[in-house]
Amino acid sequence: MRVVVLGAAAGGGVPQWNCNCEVCRAARGSQPELQATQASIAVSADGEHWFLINASPDLRQQVIATPQLHPKTGHLRHSPIAGVILTNGEVDAVAGLLSLREGWPFTIYAHQRVLSVLKSNSIFNVLDEKRVRRQPIEFDTAFQPVLPDGSPSGLEILPFAVPGKRAWYLESAPQPESDEPGDTLGLRIIDKRSGQYLYFLAACAGLTPDLRQRLQAAPLIFFDGTLWRDDELIAAGLAVKTGQRMGHMAMSGEDGAIAALADLGIARKIFLHINNSNPVLFPDSAERKAAESSGWQIPSDGMEITI
Repeated sequence: MRVVVLGAAAGGGVPQWNCNCEVCRAARGSQPELQATQASIAVSADGEHWFLINASPDLRQQVIATPQLHPKTGHLRHSPIAGVILTNGEVDAVAGLLSLREGWPFTIYAHQRVLSVLKSNSIFNVLDEKRVRRQPIEFDTAFQPVLPDGSPSGLEILPFAVPGKRAWYLESAPQPESDEPGDTLGLRIIDKRSGQYLYFLAACAGLTPDLRQRLQAAPLIFFDGTLWRDDELIAAGLAVKTGQRMGHMAMSGEDGAIAALADLGIARKIFLHINNSNPVLFPDSAERKAAESSGWQIPSDGMEITI
């Protein structure tokens, strides 16, 4: 199974358009290598057909930068993208769907709560449902995404509920503090031929006993790396919400991801969805050294992994 990190950053990317924090200043100036698009990965069992995990607002830019997703030579219209699996309804997970509106068949897989968000917003009607199917998925029920011609993809995906929160733009709707199952999903993605698998959790508000058990001895995980510390945005003067309030675990601290996942025997751990405020983005920072010494990787856009 091949995996490409299309984007490693949290919502807004790095640099964020209206932010002048230390990381964003460096990304615009002396350290352009810090630049990153919003979080998404692409996975493939055969190297020819790819499934996106979330569709970030930067998807057009990500496709252009990723040769694996370019149209096949000799075809006037073609895309290797066979489907998109959505793990939540946040803007930075669904807005990129609008860039896939040029008449190529693929399938959107999402929990019914997320599909209902797409259905209620008429702008997503640019994705003609005659060509772009919307397939409901249920947590703890594995499914096998298919290629546009209906043939097997070679992948099996198990969605499961993860502690999180409702998309922020829905907080004025009824049940503003809703954390019902389906708002935030984790995924186990298996290559049916080899049996190798990975876990994808780009948002996670806490490590439950069930989640600990799932992740035990996993070969590879992509895990929520939004903030280094829970009050990071408040301390930096960038926002008034804690990480927990936004539905994210911090990396550091007694209840942070580094400590919580330290004893689970996970072979490879990669932080994803890293916010522009997070000092771990600086390669020479104490935070980066602490993360890497604990066995974590900080990815860059375009990184490919084979498992």
